[in-house]
Amino acid sequence: MSGSERNFVYPDEVDVFAFDWGRLALTVGPEVSGAERFSGGVVDLQRGQGHARHSHPGAEEIIFVISGSGEQMVEDEAGSPVVHQVRAGCTIYVPESRYHSTLNTGNEPMRLFVVYSPAGPEQALRDLPDFRLIPARG
Repeated sequence: MSGSERNFVYPDEVDVFAFDWGRLALTVGPEVSGAERFSGGVVDLQRGQGHARHSHPGAEEIIFVISGSGEQMVEDEAGSPVVHQVRAGCTIYVPESRYHSTLNTGNEPMRLFVVYSPAGPEQALRDLPDFRLIPARG
């Protein structure tokens, strides 16, 4: 992709980060669109799947539930887990370096859109033992 084509990106047009718990298609960021201050993409979680408690040192995150439902945990300032049931339409803010996790507890796949600021924390996912890169279609 080049030029203005990088401004309009679908998840099946980019490489996908695949894991035992789901998939992440980065649709915006330095390597995809040239965005310099943030990155983001579409996360798909199958029923009963989710990602374990983790943090993004030095970065904030926004999670928007596109479809499905689940359980979202974001630790408070004291490090205590705060858990909420979330569904389509919910926006979750994860403060800088705060631990969080997501679990699909619904009866259908859960789709999220995530944004990291600054860009970069998603690249650490490549170091996870279950990481697999699925090349873009086409």
